[in-house]
Amino acid sequence: MLAKRIVPCLDINKGRVVKGINFLNLRDAGDPVKNAKFYEKEGADELVFLDITASIERRQATIELVKKVSEVVFMPFTVGGGISTLTDIRNLLLAGAEKVSLNTAAVKNPDLIKKAANFFGSQCIVVAIDAKRKRNSWEVYINGGRTPTGKDAVKWAQRAQKLGAGEILLTSMDCDGTKDGFNLGLTNAVSKAVKIPVIASGGAGKITHFYDVFKKTRATAALAASIFHFREIAIKDIKNYLRKNKIGVRV
Repeated sequence: MLAKRIVPCLDINKGRVVKGINFLNLRDAGDPVKNAKFYEKEGADELVFLDITASIERRQATIELVKKVSEVVFMPFTVGGGISTLTDIRNLLLAGAEKVSLNTAAVKNPDLIKKAANFFGSQCIVVAIDAKRKRNSWEVYINGGRTPTGKDAVKWAQRAQKLGAGEILLTSMDCDGTKDGFNLGLTNAVSKAVKIPVIASGGAGKITHFYDVFKKTRATAALAASIFHFREIAIKDIKNYLRKNKIGVRV
């Protein structure tokens, strides 16, 4: 069985790392490059960099900042935000990203997933899904969580896989920033519905939350932001706890 991954996320706004609750009330969480260096030393398995206002502002993630971050990390590095063309993807990969995350553009133009996977390889293409509870299911949102789409999150994950996505980055908008735990219902539903890796995101607040999401769902990775940015929990402590409880992780 593949080792489970612990993934810090740098949400970027105007060149700074920020974190909010339910995608709102953002507060500053430091310099992206310094945070990236810290996570490299901490033993993070991967790093995600999301320019959270790029889509709504109709621009691409800041290339120069991506280059600076890529220069200080050796772990896999995923970049998202405002990506809408194959040229955008190529530029980010050339800037140092190993994978790109498609969200808004993928929903508006699903064929982009297929073209990108065919051109660059599925292993480079992550489809990010921001989902919010709607009665007995979860609805996909775009534009940094501002715009509901009417799409069912589980069905959209399945379609993204069919189009060629190599991974799903699944964020529960309801749990985001609450520190009450990952959305196990959403994560379980999506991870059972697809065969590609699923990164669970939104709600991490305790070490036990990481155990729960790996034990009770098929998520292959767990992403967190504020507990890492504000140094509330160390990645090595999470990994030690998981290993003691028979969850395989990279040392």
